[in-house]
Amino acid sequence: MPFARPKKEPHSATPPSDDASPQDRPQINKVKRKRQSQSCDACRARKVRCARDNPDDPKQSCKHCIALGIACTYDYQPKKRGPPNLYLRRLQEAAAAAAATAAQQEGGLDAVHSPASTSQSAASPTSLSPTSTIPSFLESSLSPVPSLHASSLSPSRYPITADGFNPHFPSITSIGATPYGAHTDSVAGPSGDDQQPFGSPNDFSTYPLHNWSFRQHQALAVPPPAAIPPLSYYYRPHRLEDVAPRETIMLIIALFFDFVYPLTPCVHKPSFMADVQSHREERDPLFFALVMSTVASTLVQVPRSYVPMERHAVRKLAQTCHEASRHISVASYDPPTAMHVVIRYFDCIYHFCEGHDATQHAAFGEAAHIAVTLRMHEESSYDGLDFVEGEARRRTFWLLFGADKSMSILLGRPICLRDEDTTCNFPRELDDEYITPSAYLLQPHGKTAIVSGLNYISRLFALLGEILVRIRVDKRSPPQGQFLTARLEEVQALHSRIVAALAHAPEPLRLKQIHPQSQIPPEFGGAGYRQNTLVEVKDFFDNPNASRANALNPFLVMQANVYVTQQLVRFVIEQYRDELITSLQGSIDEVRVAEEREAVASDLLNILHSIPIQSIATNGPSLVHKVRFVASTLLDAVRKAETAPASAARAHAYLWDFLSILSEIERNYLLDDDRDVSSGTDGMPMMGGALN
Repeated sequence: MPFARPKKEPHSATPPSDDASPQDRPQINKVKRKRQSQSCDACRARKVRCARDNPDDPKQSCKHCIALGIACTYDYQPKKRGPPNLYLRRLQEAAAAAAATAAQQEGGLDAVHSPASTSQSAASPTSLSPTSTIPSFLESSLSPVPSLHASSLSPSRYPITADGFNPHFPSITSIGATPYGAHTDSVAGPSGDDQQPFGSPNDFSTYPLHNWSFRQHQALAVPPPAAIPPLSYYYRPHRLEDVAPRETIMLIIALFFDFVYPLTPCVHKPSFMADVQSHREERDPLFFALVMSTVASTLVQVPRSYVPMERHAVRKLAQTCHEASRHISVASYDPPTAMHVVIRYFDCIYHFCEGHDATQHAAFGEAAHIAVTLRMHEESSYDGLDFVEGEARRRTFWLLFGADKSMSILLGRPICLRDEDTTCNFPRELDDEYITPSAYLLQPHGKTAIVSGLNYISRLFALLGEILVRIRVDKRSPPQGQFLTARLEEVQALHSRIVAALAHAPEPLRLKQIHPQSQIPPEFGGAGYRQNTLVEVKDFFDNPNASRANALNPFLVMQANVYVTQQLVRFVIEQYRDELITSLQGSIDEVRVAEEREAVASDLLNILHSIPIQSIATNGPSLVHKVRFVASTLLDAVRKAETAPASAARAHAYLWDFLSILSEIERNYLLDDDRDVSSGTDGMPMMGGALN
């Protein structure tokens, strides 16, 4: 076994002798400690010998520090053994920062007098100029509001942030202590001075992100520019009156539950309204963001005649609400909650209706990935949740699931939420008033729950997901032989399932067809029918006194969505089935294919004519995209088929004519005057994206 190498003693002129007497040893140790401390901090960090002309003069700088242009100090304290800590780099950076500060002072900058005043001016919102990049929701009526007193809240479907307050978190600097409406001189009005500001945002912030941000800003030698405040600045309570009069917000929320909620029932109405009535948004910033996203998505989905405002004012309010929600929610991802998913889903709808394609898909991606992070696709994640929270999560997940399949088929995008990864059950078919945090109450006999429409369309989207997965797998590796035969049998089984998918739908959801299936009456087409229908559409969108009975019937609205989606999925399955038959047999019966295409067009026309145009219009642009997808593909098939019967051409012509009516509906949802004018003479503007 090799011997351990003896430890070297420090160099000295007169090394100590082993014969040294006990009286001399303290003096020797004292000399050793003195010589060990002779190296300056920089040389010690670099592990080089400290060279000074006069070692006994502690005020003299060593040659290395003089060459590097840094201060020669002796502040080193013994530490535990370990890797070097880049002390020299820190010294150089500190010296560079000090030099930069000195250069600014010498330059005569009036705004910078000292590091302390610089930090204070950058942190305080009052130092922002009127031309700073302040979000639009800061521009109107943002006066400080009275301080809030603790009050009890009714049971809510969302955990309130203030309930998890941690007093150990450090408070935010003066940027957080300043009232939200800092520009009271310019926007708050004379009454702003008499009101008390909110408490510290720390009272409502329990997210680690904000405390990390706080520490980072404290550690910076040079504070950030005043025009770019930290994200934690926006995460604070707000009043609805900061954005619009409370009466206006309440009107829009009422419109949401009347016209939008049947298609997107992702909030629990009793607890949501109880929270709004108790002004929860003034205690919980994230709930304020939820209300703002709800308002923004509603404004772009309801006919503009329902909102007593000009079109440009509606669009401005929708944009303001979306930006207010975005500024708050983007600073609160950790920890994620179901409320984040709902907010992002509403943001996705807002951008879809506004034609912001890339932003829409970004918002959907956030919603889907937060849902996966919360494991909303797994039934086991619902254990331990109260019933209100659990049902809201299920509804939200299946809304995302359907939107994912719509975008996949209409835009050719990959599937994000796969059916084989999903174990989440469908929502219980109970109306909100029969769901409490601790119990499911009995739905009255004969009363169909509104959520039943979501459940049936989710089943249709699940079948669509199954066929899309098979199509894309086969495109990468085409099946042959017995595998091709097996695939054809699978697709035929899917076709049988989609045809019978709505056979057991509850009575309110069943379509009441006015004509026998697969028959096209002459009154379905022609200039007279088109003109009369367009008059109804114009009256629906422009006349505030027009009847809203059909639009207020949630089951008529859901019928249009469910039955059109069924025909879309049926069409996709039949298309792929014919491709497999061609691959297997080498040819296909063109007459049979033409008859099936005619049946699809006839059934789709019967559906659209069996539902009042007001109920169809309430579905908005998403329904138009589904009909356009089927109609355009069918028209191409008719043009290519030499043996297509005249009846098929007539059915497709009628369907295309009806699509022009739907495009007029789509145009009326546009809030952008420029896009409205440029929609073209055919009344068929193209908007990317699709939702449920």
